[in-house]
Amino acid sequence: MKYLNNREIAICNANGEIYAIDNMCTHDEGSLEEGELENCELECPLHGARFDVRNGEVMQGPAVIPLDTFEVRITNNTIEVKV
Repeated sequence: MKYLNNREIAICNANGEIYAIDNMCTHDEGSLEEGELENCELECPLHGARFDVRNGEVMQGPAVIPLDTFEVRITNNTIEVKV
């Protein structure tokens, strides 16, 4: 997890691709960095909501609001996130 412009951002490596999403679950503000990433779905450790890290879409409730996602690029082995 990183803080960028006062936002908690989770950096995810899903199948070799890097993604950046809000770190807080939209259901109960659980820290997603502690969740399990399987393929492109990140599970909130509190109540099991699942999000697609590629677009923030809710894949499984209880969350109904998608996560914000952020543009990522890698330059000289450094992950850059546009917030």
